[in-house]
Amino acid sequence: MEKRKVKYAIASPTSMGLRITPQDRMAVHNSNLFYLQATSAESNVLNVASSLGRECLVLTKFVEGSPMAAFIKSQLRARNIRFEGLDVPQGGPWGYRHQFNIADSGFGLRAPRVWNDRAGEVGRTLSASDFDLDRIFGEEGVGILHLSGLIAAMSRETTKACIEIAKAAKRYGTLVSFDLNYRATFWKGREEELAEAFHEIASIADILIGNEEDFQLCLGFQGPEAGGRELGSKIDRFKVMIEQVRNKYPQAIAYATTLRQVISANEHLWGAILWAEGKWYVEEPRPIQVLDRIGGGDGFSGGLLYAFLNEWPAEQWLQFGWACGALAASSLNDYAEPVDEKQVWDIYKGNARVQR
Repeated sequence: MEKRKVKYAIASPTSMGLRITPQDRMAVHNSNLFYLQATSAESNVLNVASSLGRECLVLTKFVEGSPMAAFIKSQLRARNIRFEGLDVPQGGPWGYRHQFNIADSGFGLRAPRVWNDRAGEVGRTLSASDFDLDRIFGEEGVGILHLSGLIAAMSRETTKACIEIAKAAKRYGTLVSFDLNYRATFWKGREEELAEAFHEIASIADILIGNEEDFQLCLGFQGPEAGGRELGSKIDRFKVMIEQVRNKYPQAIAYATTLRQVISANEHLWGAILWAEGKWYVEEPRPIQVLDRIGGGDGFSGGLLYAFLNEWPAEQWLQFGWACGALAASSLNDYAEPVDEKQVWDIYKGNARVQR
Protein backbone atom coordinates (compact mmCIF):
# COMPACT_ATOMS: atom_id res chain seq x y z
CA MET A 1 0.00 0.00 0.00
CA GLU A 2 1.39 3.39 -0.99
CA LYS A 3 2.71 5.40 1.94
CA ARG A 4 1.08 8.80 2.27
CA LYS A 5 0.06 11.05 5.11
CA VAL A 6 -3.59 10.67 6.08
CA LYS A 7 -5.63 12.25 8.82
CA TYR A 8 -8.42 9.67 8.80
CA ALA A 9 -7.83 5.94 8.76
CA ILE A 10 -11.34 5.29 7.46
CA ALA A 11 -14.16 7.57 6.34
CA SER A 12 -17.70 6.63 5.41
CA PRO A 13 -20.94 8.29 4.29
CA THR A 14 -23.82 7.20 6.48
CA SER A 15 -27.27 7.97 7.81
CA MET A 16 -27.11 7.97 11.60
CA GLY A 17 -30.10 6.78 13.56
CA LEU A 18 -31.12 5.26 16.87
CA ARG A 19 -31.58 1.68 17.95
CA ILE A 20 -33.68 0.55 20.88
CA THR A 21 -33.26 -2.96 22.27
CA PRO A 22 -35.32 -4.61 25.03
CA GLN A 23 -33.45 -5.46 28.19
CA ASP A 24 -32.72 -9.05 29.20
CA ARG A 25 -33.31 -10.45 25.69
CA MET A 26 -37.04 -9.89 25.90
CA ALA A 27 -39.14 -9.41 22.75
CA VAL A 28 -40.15 -5.91 21.68
CA HIS A 29 -43.90 -6.37 21.99
CA ASN A 30 -43.83 -7.40 25.66
CA SER A 31 -41.09 -5.11 26.96
CA ASN A 32 -41.26 -1.74 28.66
CA LEU A 33 -37.54 -1.13 29.27
CA PHE A 34 -35.24 -0.46 26.31
CA TYR A 35 -31.55 0.27 25.76
CA LEU A 36 -30.90 3.24 23.44
CA GLN A 37 -27.84 3.63 21.21
CA ALA A 38 -26.77 5.62 18.17
CA THR A 39 -26.33 3.39 15.17
CA SER A 40 -25.56 2.89 11.50
CA ALA A 41 -23.92 0.00 9.68
CA GLU A 42 -21.16 2.26 8.39
CA SER A 43 -20.24 3.86 11.72
CA ASN A 44 -20.21 0.36 13.22
CA VAL A 45 -17.46 -0.62 10.78
CA LEU A 46 -15.39 2.41 11.77
CA ASN A 47 -15.72 1.54 15.44
CA VAL A 48 -12.95 -1.06 15.50
CA ALA A 49 -10.31 1.37 14.24
CA SER A 50 -11.66 4.26 16.32
CA SER A 51 -11.64 2.15 19.50
CA LEU A 52 -8.01 1.24 18.84
CA GLY A 53 -6.88 4.84 18.51
CA ARG A 54 -7.22 5.55 14.78
CA GLU A 55 -9.06 8.71 13.77
CA CYS A 56 -12.16 7.99 11.66
CA LEU A 57 -14.81 10.17 10.01
CA VAL A 58 -18.49 9.81 9.16
CA LEU A 59 -20.09 12.00 6.52
CA THR A 60 -23.73 12.43 7.41
CA LYS A 61 -26.64 14.80 8.05
CA PHE A 62 -28.44 15.91 11.20
CA VAL A 63 -31.80 17.40 12.17
CA GLU A 64 -31.16 20.88 13.50
CA GLY A 65 -32.07 21.33 17.17
CA SER A 66 -33.10 17.70 17.59
CA PRO A 67 -32.26 16.12 20.96
CA MET A 68 -31.81 12.86 19.06
CA ALA A 69 -29.20 14.52 16.84
CA ALA A 70 -27.46 15.80 19.98
CA PHE A 71 -27.49 12.27 21.41
CA ILE A 72 -26.01 10.86 18.20
CA LYS A 73 -23.24 13.45 18.14
CA SER A 74 -22.44 12.74 21.79
CA GLN A 75 -22.30 8.99 21.13
CA LEU A 76 -20.00 9.46 18.14
CA ARG A 77 -17.65 11.63 20.19
CA ALA A 78 -17.59 8.98 22.93
CA ARG A 79 -16.70 6.37 20.31
CA ASN A 80 -13.79 8.51 19.00
CA ILE A 81 -15.51 8.99 15.62
CA ARG A 82 -15.36 12.43 14.03
CA PHE A 83 -18.32 13.65 12.02
CA GLU A 84 -19.17 16.21 9.39
CA GLY A 85 -22.71 16.95 8.33
CA LEU A 86 -25.19 19.71 7.67
CA ASP A 87 -27.80 20.56 10.29
CA VAL A 88 -31.13 20.59 8.43
CA PRO A 89 -34.24 22.32 9.84
CA GLN A 90 -36.82 19.77 10.89
CA GLY A 91 -39.65 21.48 9.05
CA GLY A 92 -42.33 20.82 11.64
CA PRO A 93 -43.58 17.65 13.35
CA TRP A 94 -43.97 15.83 10.01
CA GLY A 95 -40.60 16.90 8.64
CA TYR A 96 -37.14 15.35 8.89
CA ARG A 97 -35.97 13.04 11.66
CA HIS A 98 -33.43 10.36 12.49
CA GLN A 99 -34.53 6.79 11.85
CA PHE A 100 -35.34 4.29 14.59
CA ASN A 101 -34.17 0.69 14.45
CA ILE A 102 -36.28 -1.37 16.87
CA ALA A 103 -34.80 -4.82 17.41
CA ASP A 104 -34.71 -7.55 20.02
CA SER A 105 -31.86 -10.00 20.50
CA GLY A 106 -33.93 -13.17 20.41
CA PHE A 107 -33.41 -16.11 22.73
CA GLY A 108 -33.03 -19.82 22.04
CA LEU A 109 -35.31 -20.76 19.17
CA ARG A 110 -37.09 -17.38 19.29
CA ALA A 111 -35.38 -15.52 16.48
CA PRO A 112 -34.43 -11.83 16.71
CA ARG A 113 -36.85 -9.48 14.98
CA VAL A 114 -35.97 -6.09 13.50
CA TRP A 115 -38.40 -3.29 12.72
CA ASN A 116 -37.14 -0.23 10.80
CA ASP A 117 -38.98 3.06 11.14
CA ARG A 118 -37.37 5.34 8.54
CA ALA A 119 -40.08 7.72 7.28
CA GLY A 120 -38.68 11.23 6.88
CA GLU A 121 -35.11 10.08 7.51
CA VAL A 122 -32.79 13.04 7.05
CA GLY A 123 -29.93 10.84 5.87
CA ARG A 124 -31.88 9.90 2.76
CA THR A 125 -31.13 13.40 1.40
CA LEU A 126 -27.35 12.96 1.62
CA SER A 127 -25.45 14.54 -1.27
CA ALA A 128 -21.77 14.64 -2.24
CA SER A 129 -22.10 18.42 -2.48
CA ASP A 130 -22.74 18.53 1.29
CA PHE A 131 -19.00 17.96 1.86
CA ASP A 132 -15.69 19.52 0.85
CA LEU A 133 -14.34 16.36 -0.75
CA ASP A 134 -11.19 18.04 -2.06
CA ARG A 135 -10.24 19.02 1.48
CA ILE A 136 -11.19 15.68 3.05
CA PHE A 137 -9.48 13.42 0.51
CA GLY A 138 -6.95 15.78 -1.01
CA GLU A 139 -5.65 17.92 1.85
CA GLU A 140 -6.41 15.92 4.99
CA GLY A 141 -6.21 12.45 3.49
CA VAL A 142 -8.14 9.23 4.07
CA GLY A 143 -6.71 5.72 4.11
CA ILE A 144 -9.92 3.90 3.14
CA LEU A 145 -13.34 5.13 2.07
CA HIS A 146 -15.82 2.52 3.27
CA LEU A 147 -19.16 2.20 1.50
CA SER A 148 -22.04 -0.01 2.55
CA GLY A 149 -24.87 -1.32 0.44
CA LEU A 150 -27.28 0.13 2.98
CA ILE A 151 -26.40 3.78 2.42
CA ALA A 152 -25.82 3.09 -1.28
CA ALA A 153 -29.38 1.74 -1.66
CA MET A 154 -31.24 4.00 0.78
CA SER A 155 -32.48 6.54 -1.78
CA ARG A 156 -31.69 7.83 -5.24
CA GLU A 157 -29.87 10.73 -3.60
CA THR A 158 -27.64 8.50 -1.45
CA THR A 159 -26.93 6.16 -4.38
CA LYS A 160 -25.66 9.10 -6.42
CA ALA A 161 -23.74 10.47 -3.42
CA CYS A 162 -21.90 7.19 -2.83
CA ILE A 163 -20.80 6.96 -6.45
CA GLU A 164 -19.58 10.58 -6.52
CA ILE A 165 -17.78 10.29 -3.17
CA ALA A 166 -16.10 7.06 -4.28
CA LYS A 167 -14.87 8.69 -7.50
CA ALA A 168 -13.53 11.68 -5.54
CA ALA A 169 -11.71 9.35 -3.15
CA LYS A 170 -10.10 7.45 -6.01
CA ARG A 171 -8.85 10.69 -7.59
CA TYR A 172 -6.76 11.30 -4.48
CA GLY A 173 -5.48 7.74 -4.12
CA THR A 174 -7.82 6.67 -1.31
CA LEU A 175 -8.67 2.98 -1.33
CA VAL A 176 -12.36 2.06 -1.52
CA SER A 177 -13.97 -0.72 0.50
CA PHE A 178 -17.48 -1.88 -0.46
CA ASP A 179 -19.56 -4.09 1.86
CA LEU A 180 -22.50 -5.07 -0.34
CA ASN A 181 -24.95 -5.46 2.57
CA TYR A 182 -28.09 -6.39 0.60
CA ARG A 183 -31.52 -5.43 2.01
CA ALA A 184 -34.54 -6.56 0.02
CA THR A 185 -36.75 -3.75 1.35
CA PHE A 186 -34.30 -1.14 0.06
CA TRP A 187 -34.12 -2.75 -3.39
CA LYS A 188 -37.86 -3.20 -3.95
CA GLY A 189 -38.89 -1.36 -7.11
CA ARG A 190 -35.30 -0.24 -7.86
CA GLU A 191 -33.72 -3.57 -8.79
CA GLU A 192 -32.32 -2.61 -12.20
CA GLU A 193 -31.19 0.84 -11.09
CA LEU A 194 -29.39 -0.46 -8.02
CA ALA A 195 -27.82 -3.41 -9.85
CA GLU A 196 -26.23 -0.91 -12.23
CA ALA A 197 -25.12 1.39 -9.39
CA PHE A 198 -23.63 -1.45 -7.34
CA HIS A 199 -21.79 -2.67 -10.42
CA GLU A 200 -20.30 0.82 -10.88
CA ILE A 201 -19.13 0.98 -7.26
CA ALA A 202 -17.81 -2.60 -7.33
CA SER A 203 -15.87 -1.73 -10.51
CA ILE A 204 -13.74 0.80 -8.63
CA ALA A 205 -13.61 -0.89 -5.22
CA ASP A 206 -10.30 -2.19 -3.89
CA ILE A 207 -11.88 -4.40 -1.23
CA LEU A 208 -15.16 -6.26 -1.78
CA ILE A 209 -16.99 -7.77 1.19
CA GLY A 210 -20.22 -9.74 1.41
CA ASN A 211 -22.03 -12.36 3.40
CA GLU A 212 -23.47 -15.64 2.20
CA GLU A 213 -25.95 -14.02 -0.20
CA ASP A 214 -24.71 -10.51 -0.94
CA PHE A 215 -22.65 -11.31 -4.03
CA GLN A 216 -25.56 -13.24 -5.51
CA LEU A 217 -28.31 -10.74 -4.75
CA CYS A 218 -26.40 -7.49 -5.39
CA LEU A 219 -24.17 -8.46 -8.31
CA GLY A 220 -25.98 -11.45 -9.81
CA PHE A 221 -23.41 -14.19 -9.21
CA GLN A 222 -24.28 -17.84 -8.73
CA GLY A 223 -23.39 -19.28 -5.35
CA PRO A 224 -24.51 -21.78 -2.71
CA GLU A 225 -27.72 -21.28 -0.82
CA ALA A 226 -27.24 -19.48 2.48
CA GLY A 227 -28.00 -21.03 5.85
CA GLY A 228 -28.94 -24.64 6.34
CA ARG A 229 -26.75 -27.31 7.86
CA GLU A 230 -23.22 -28.30 6.90
CA LEU A 231 -22.09 -24.75 6.16
CA GLY A 232 -18.47 -25.86 6.13
CA SER A 233 -19.15 -28.21 3.22
CA LYS A 234 -20.14 -25.20 1.08
CA ILE A 235 -16.78 -23.45 1.31
CA ASP A 236 -15.55 -24.76 -2.03
CA ARG A 237 -18.72 -23.39 -3.69
CA PHE A 238 -18.16 -20.02 -2.04
CA LYS A 239 -14.65 -20.03 -3.48
CA VAL A 240 -16.06 -20.70 -6.94
CA MET A 241 -18.43 -17.76 -6.51
CA ILE A 242 -15.61 -15.43 -5.42
CA GLU A 243 -13.57 -16.55 -8.43
CA GLN A 244 -16.46 -15.32 -10.58
CA VAL A 245 -16.38 -12.02 -8.71
CA ARG A 246 -12.61 -11.74 -9.23
CA ASN A 247 -12.99 -12.33 -12.96
CA LYS A 248 -15.58 -9.58 -13.29
CA TYR A 249 -13.91 -7.11 -10.90
CA PRO A 250 -10.18 -7.84 -11.26
CA GLN A 251 -9.07 -4.43 -9.99
CA ALA A 252 -9.81 -5.36 -6.36
CA ILE A 253 -6.99 -6.57 -4.14
CA ALA A 254 -9.15 -8.43 -1.60
CA TYR A 255 -12.45 -10.31 -1.69
CA ALA A 256 -14.08 -11.58 1.49
CA THR A 257 -17.30 -13.19 2.61
CA THR A 258 -18.56 -14.14 6.05
CA LEU A 259 -20.22 -17.47 6.77
CA ARG A 260 -22.92 -17.90 9.39
CA GLN A 261 -25.01 -20.87 10.44
CA VAL A 262 -27.63 -20.20 13.11
CA ILE A 263 -27.91 -22.96 15.70
CA SER A 264 -30.03 -20.79 17.98
CA ALA A 265 -30.28 -17.10 18.80
CA ASN A 266 -27.62 -17.78 21.44
CA GLU A 267 -25.17 -19.81 19.35
CA HIS A 268 -23.93 -19.52 15.77
CA LEU A 269 -21.28 -21.16 13.68
CA TRP A 270 -19.14 -18.27 12.46
CA GLY A 271 -16.59 -18.44 9.66
CA ALA A 272 -15.13 -16.41 6.79
CA ILE A 273 -13.21 -16.64 3.53
CA LEU A 274 -10.70 -14.21 2.06
CA TRP A 275 -8.84 -14.10 -1.25
CA ALA A 276 -5.88 -11.73 -1.15
CA GLU A 277 -2.26 -11.60 -2.29
CA GLY A 278 -2.88 -14.48 -4.69
CA LYS A 279 -4.00 -16.93 -1.99
CA TRP A 280 -7.08 -18.26 -0.24
CA TYR A 281 -7.49 -17.87 3.50
CA VAL A 282 -10.28 -19.71 5.30
CA GLU A 283 -11.66 -19.55 8.80
CA GLU A 284 -13.70 -22.73 9.14
CA PRO A 285 -17.02 -22.08 10.89
CA ARG A 286 -16.78 -22.65 14.63
CA PRO A 287 -19.24 -22.02 17.47
CA ILE A 288 -19.55 -18.59 19.03
CA GLN A 289 -21.93 -17.53 21.78
CA VAL A 290 -24.22 -14.68 20.81
CA LEU A 291 -25.63 -11.98 23.07
CA ASP A 292 -26.91 -9.94 20.12
CA ARG A 293 -26.17 -10.84 16.50
CA ILE A 294 -26.77 -7.41 14.96
CA GLY A 295 -23.50 -5.86 13.81
CA GLY A 296 -21.43 -9.03 13.56
CA GLY A 297 -20.82 -8.50 9.86
CA ASP A 298 -19.88 -4.88 10.46
CA GLY A 299 -17.44 -6.00 13.14
CA PHE A 300 -15.86 -8.39 10.66
CA SER A 301 -15.46 -5.62 8.07
CA GLY A 302 -14.06 -3.22 10.65
CA GLY A 303 -11.52 -5.74 11.91
CA LEU A 304 -10.43 -6.69 8.40
CA LEU A 305 -9.93 -3.04 7.40
CA TYR A 306 -8.02 -2.26 10.60
CA ALA A 307 -5.66 -5.18 10.02
CA PHE A 308 -5.24 -4.17 6.38
CA LEU A 309 -4.35 -0.60 7.35
CA ASN A 310 -1.74 -1.95 9.76
CA GLU A 311 -0.16 -3.80 6.84
CA TRP A 312 -0.34 -7.12 8.63
CA PRO A 313 -0.10 -10.37 6.62
CA ALA A 314 -3.34 -11.15 4.75
CA GLU A 315 -3.99 -14.20 6.92
CA GLN A 316 -4.30 -11.84 9.91
CA TRP A 317 -6.80 -9.61 8.08
CA LEU A 318 -9.19 -12.54 8.11
CA GLN A 319 -8.36 -13.65 11.64
CA PHE A 320 -8.77 -10.18 13.14
CA GLY A 321 -11.98 -9.63 11.19
CA TRP A 322 -13.42 -12.95 12.33
CA ALA A 323 -12.62 -12.15 15.96
CA CYS A 324 -14.07 -8.62 15.76
CA GLY A 325 -17.30 -10.09 14.39
CA ALA A 326 -17.41 -12.49 17.34
CA LEU A 327 -16.67 -9.56 19.68
CA ALA A 328 -19.60 -7.56 18.31
CA ALA A 329 -21.89 -10.55 18.90
CA SER A 330 -20.90 -10.54 22.58
CA SER A 331 -22.33 -7.04 23.17
CA LEU A 332 -25.76 -5.41 23.17
CA ASN A 333 -24.12 -2.60 21.22
CA ASP A 334 -24.25 -3.38 17.50
CA TYR A 335 -20.56 -2.68 17.00
CA ALA A 336 -17.25 -4.17 18.12
CA GLU A 337 -15.50 -2.02 20.72
CA PRO A 338 -12.17 -3.68 21.53
CA VAL A 339 -10.25 -2.32 24.49
CA ASP A 340 -6.97 -3.32 22.82
CA GLU A 341 -5.64 -5.63 20.12
CA LYS A 342 -4.88 -8.34 22.66
CA GLN A 343 -8.57 -8.70 23.49
CA VAL A 344 -9.31 -9.43 19.85
CA TRP A 345 -6.47 -11.94 19.50
CA ASP A 346 -7.57 -13.71 22.69
CA ILE A 347 -11.02 -14.14 21.15
CA TYR A 348 -9.48 -15.58 18.02
CA LYS A 349 -7.37 -18.02 20.07
CA GLY A 350 -10.35 -19.05 22.19
CA ASN A 351 -8.73 -17.70 25.35
CA ALA A 352 -11.59 -16.69 27.62
CA ARG A 353 -9.60 -16.96 30.85
CA VAL A 354 -9.95 -14.07 33.28
CA GLN A 355 -7.47 -11.22 32.69
CA ARG A 356 -6.00 -9.90 35.96
